[in-house]
Amino acid sequence: MTSHRIHDMPEDDRPRERLLRLGPGALSDAELLAIFINTGIKGENAMQVGQRLLRQYGSLRNLARIGAGELAGAKALGPAKAAHLAVAFELGRRAEQQRVKELPLNDPEKIYNYLGAEMQALAHESLRVLLLNTKLHLMQQEEVFKGTVNETVAHPREILNRAIVNRAYAFVVVHNHPSGDPAPSEADRRITRRLKEGSELLGLVFMDHIIIGSPAEGRRQPYFSFKEQGLL
Repeated sequence: MTSHRIHDMPEDDRPRERLLRLGPGALSDAELLAIFINTGIKGENAMQVGQRLLRQYGSLRNLARIGAGELAGAKALGPAKAAHLAVAFELGRRAEQQRVKELPLNDPEKIYNYLGAEMQALAHESLRVLLLNTKLHLMQQEEVFKGTVNETVAHPREILNRAIVNRAYAFVVVHNHPSGDPAPSEADRRITRRLKEGSELLGLVFMDHIIIGSPAEGRRQPYFSFKEQGLL
């Protein structure tokens, strides 16, 4: 694409006009960013700035993982646009979480929809426990462990204690793999077995252990569910 202004493009090709005519789902990631960025800089229009950011960070998902401070240093953004972009990503995550919270969390896809975007944005491992009532609605979510990129050290006693103290009927364990590959490690398998044994002794319903990864070509789904795979 040449460096002409977006206003010099044919009207039907301009991102804002395409959005109004076709809806946001019809636009590319670069077009959506161009509308948000609004103005370009010398030598780059807003569309080119959006394309450059996607090339620089690799994907929209990776861009969403960048903090506002780092975004502010990106050419053509600055503090104000960086803050607005970080807020837009966060609003999208919260809107999806609010929708899913109104449903029973009784299958892995719903749980992925609830936590996937947030946990994919993390550069470190985080282990969460979702505490559920008898209708399997979310009572509360707690981060039990926060680890390095490579390892989360977790003990089943701490996870089970959260469920007992909060009088949960059931619970789900969720953690992320920042590498993007949701395949369980041997440590993941061990802690799942120990949680199953402990929950049975305590009369708790251990619904699932879900590992959040990232979408990738050839990967059937961006998460691994122990329940879905018949391992729980």
